[in-house]
Amino acid sequence: MVYKRLIPLLLVFVIGLLGFVQEFVPHPLSGQFREEMTMWFRVIGGFALFIGAYSLLHMHVARIRRRMAGWGYSVFVFLGAAVMIAVGLHNGGLGPLAAEPQDRMTWFKWGYENIQVPCSATIFSILAFFMASAAFRTFRARNVGAALLLGAAVIVMFGRVPVSEAVGGWLFGVGHSGVFPRAADAIMEYPNLAAQRGIMLGVSLGVISQAVRILFGIERSYLGGSDE
Repeated sequence: MVYKRLIPLLLVFVIGLLGFVQEFVPHPLSGQFREEMTMWFRVIGGFALFIGAYSLLHMHVARIRRRMAGWGYSVFVFLGAAVMIAVGLHNGGLGPLAAEPQDRMTWFKWGYENIQVPCSATIFSILAFFMASAAFRTFRARNVGAALLLGAAVIVMFGRVPVSEAVGGWLFGVGHSGVFPRAADAIMEYPNLAAQRGIMLGVSLGVISQAVRILFGIERSYLGGSDE
């Protein structure tokens, strides 16, 4: 129990306390401690990256073995990973330890710019339709508050498209073509910003309270098992 509970709790308390104190101590040792901890965070993050890659590959291997629905896409995951790793190690003929050449297009750079980037853009563009459908289901004027939310959302969305200036000029005159964009900016800068600040304050207080619980050993779920 000492190695599984006491020592990890002491490490979390000491390192967390030092990390908290160094933010308020203007001393060279404080800056050195920050740099050292930043380096260790990168090292731990590298191990976490390997764990995440293993988990991803393990999931796709299980899908292929069980012939689950869509298992063919899992095959493409391995094919794509193998091809990109191979061309990355080739590195335009310079080898894996050399810097990537900036004066010519390598196969790795071509695959990233012509496959990865377009696929990512496609996925994010599809999210717009999901957001629109969710907004349609959410913004129903069931009461006064929902009606105000619906009206604000319509003004903001309409003010963000170029056609709003043409419609504003047609309704209010050429000199008032920016009515809808200015109304959208006013909604985003005042009521929306006030709500965002309230949410951020609540999130910050929650983060502080959770950090205090972890620092003093009240929250122990990161050790595995129950909090007992």
